[in-house]
Amino acid sequence: MLSQKARYALRALFVLGARKDAEPVMIADIAEEADVPRKFLEQILLELKKRGILHSHRGKFGGYTLGRPAESITFAEVIRTIDGPLALSPCASRTAYRKCDDCEDEVTCAIRKVLLSVRDATADILERRTLAQAIADEKSTRKSRKRRAA
Repeated sequence: MLSQKARYALRALFVLGARKDAEPVMIADIAEEADVPRKFLEQILLELKKRGILHSHRGKFGGYTLGRPAESITFAEVIRTIDGPLALSPCASRTAYRKCDDCEDEVTCAIRKVLLSVRDATADILERRTLAQAIADEKSTRKSRKRRAA
C-alpha cells in the first residue's frame, strides 16, 4: 500500500513539475499548493534531495526545484525513495531481497511466485510512468471537467 508520505512526495513533485519556470519554490508555497503539512514536507523534501530528485537553493529567493527533468523522474523512483522496495514481501524484492523467516522452500513457494508476478507488474507500470506524464494527464482531466461544467 502506498504510504501517505509517498503521496505527499508525489503531490509536492507535481507542484514543482507543473511550474513553467525553473525558479525555486519555497517550502511554505509547496506545502500550501500540495496541501501537505509543512513540517512533514521538510523531511520528505530532504529525502528527495539526497536522491537527486530535487535541488535546494539557499538565500532570499531560495527553495526547491526538480533535480532533473520531470520526464526522467518515475513513480517507481519516488516510491522507492520514500517507502522502500515495491515488493510486498522481502523474498520478492529485487532491491532488498531477504528470505522469509518462515519459508521452507523458496523455489516451490506458491506465495512467492504470485508476489514475484505482482512485483514485476507493479514495477513495470511504475517504472514507465513519469512525473511529466502524470502532470499532463492531470491538466488534461481538469480541462475536460471545465468544458463539461461550462
